[in-house]
Amino acid sequence: MELTFTGTGTGFGVPVIGCGCRVCRSRDPRNRRLRCGAIVRFGCRTVALDTPPDMREQMLRAGVSRLDAVLYTHEHADHIHGIDDLRRFNQLTREPIRAWAPGGCAEALRGRFSYALGRNPSGDAAPCVELAVPDGPFDLFGVEVAPCPLVHGSVETFGWRLGPVAYLTDLKEMPESSRRLVRGAELLVVDALRERPHPMHMSFAEALELVGDLKPSRAYLTHFTHDVDYAEVEPRLPRGVHLAYDGLTVQTEGTGS
Repeated sequence: MELTFTGTGTGFGVPVIGCGCRVCRSRDPRNRRLRCGAIVRFGCRTVALDTPPDMREQMLRAGVSRLDAVLYTHEHADHIHGIDDLRRFNQLTREPIRAWAPGGCAEALRGRFSYALGRNPSGDAAPCVELAVPDGPFDLFGVEVAPCPLVHGSVETFGWRLGPVAYLTDLKEMPESSRRLVRGAELLVVDALRERPHPMHMSFAEALELVGDLKPSRAYLTHFTHDVDYAEVEPRLPRGVHLAYDGLTVQTEGTGS
């Protein structure tokens, strides 16, 4: 199984429009961040984690020509507003795309993008997404997938455990019940907005504390603002913890199937 970070930025992305800070002016490609998203590949399957507004560009960069499913984390615009780009995958496969989301996110998708749900799978006029709200772990193409409820302000948010991979973005706190689902993952991805505290996202210190509790084999931090300079922060991280960057692909030993 492998995970590719297709975007590692916040809703503003990096560079930020109208900003001339050092990171926004940086020529280091690791400081250029599309909105937060990822894909997981195993066997012949590809699963997307969210559909950010940059979905088309992200899929082109990652060389994705078939998408089998989407796992949504929550309903904020920077995580769902690329849903229309799923239409091209419907055209390629002539099949609907299966998706799972928290209840609040599913409601938002039905309200904002009703045209994309449960239509003709040809993708000629609109995407065709079969949306469900999971009530516990389920099998996805032979891999056990578990939704992990997180605390992100008042928004219902899911992290996702896919076999050996755990993907936790947009959180401030993680309930013990969800921690039990994730402990011991081979690869852990954690929201770490910046070094300063934030009311809805984890800071670097909070993310590192969570990593220490969950004890993965490897951990990658994601969802950065333009306060984060890759070359400056990466060397200061503990062993086994790294900053993610757009286009980075990380492999695991197995599929967890």
